[in-house]
Amino acid sequence: MTEIRKTLQKKDDWETVELSTSQDLLLTLAQTLYNDNRLIKLLKQGGGLSLMGFGVQLNGMIEIQNPTLAIKEALARMSRNKKKLLICIDEVIANDTMREFASIYQILIREDYPICLIMTGLYDNINDLRNEKNLTFLYRIPEVRLRSLNLNTIASNYMNNLKVSEDDAREMAALTKGYSFAFQVLGYFTYRHEGEYRLALTEFRQYLEDYVYDKIWSELSSEDRKLLRAIAASETKKAKDIKDALKWSNEKYAPYRNRLIKKMIVDGSEYGHLELVLPLMEDFVKIR
Repeated sequence: MTEIRKTLQKKDDWETVELSTSQDLLLTLAQTLYNDNRLIKLLKQGGGLSLMGFGVQLNGMIEIQNPTLAIKEALARMSRNKKKLLICIDEVIANDTMREFASIYQILIREDYPICLIMTGLYDNINDLRNEKNLTFLYRIPEVRLRSLNLNTIASNYMNNLKVSEDDAREMAALTKGYSFAFQVLGYFTYRHEGEYRLALTEFRQYLEDYVYDKIWSELSSEDRKLLRAIAASETKKAKDIKDALKWSNEKYAPYRNRLIKKMIVDGSEYGHLELVLPLMEDFVKIR
């Protein structure tokens, strides 16, 4: 998302705003549009602003009484100035403010306002939002599954920023398996240990378990967990061997396999084989 935002910021016809689902999204967007110096100059072009959707000014800040009307006014002015607005929302969750925002966004695009939306988040959170009764239009929005980071790029970053040897950098990159969070965490703890990444491994493992894997595990069904244990225990990683170990038919196996792939916990890209995607997760699963 960061790269897309930076690219569009260089284009004269795009303005970008970043929002967080921890805030009231509509109100925050309206306040940003009318209190950001960069944007307010644009909106004032062509005359004074309407008072629709606004209250009085408080300490120089415009009080928004009807965020939707205020946003429509801003977008109409942007359209007349041949400008477009990109909204970026990271770590989407299906809470009330996100549902309200998505519902209004649907109206804005239907009425042809110059607005676009990029959202990132975990599969389950995006799926929960799309399955809301009034938000199924989100299924028609293009979806991009983010791939793992390039291991050579990770190794180069470690070499340049942590001053580790090429061999150590490549070993570190392999440990992350291209998982962006692991890339950051291993780099952080290696920096704390002055470039000695082996001294960072215990903290690296514990951090992944505490902040990622415990959460993932808690949200899985008992059958999901059985399949993960079987994958972790399998020496061949062949689907046939995994099913035999579980004594599962293909009809029982397929739905859980597909669900874990969609959650991006399991990789099934090699026909007839399954691998755990996340670094050191196999060790975590084996003791659960």
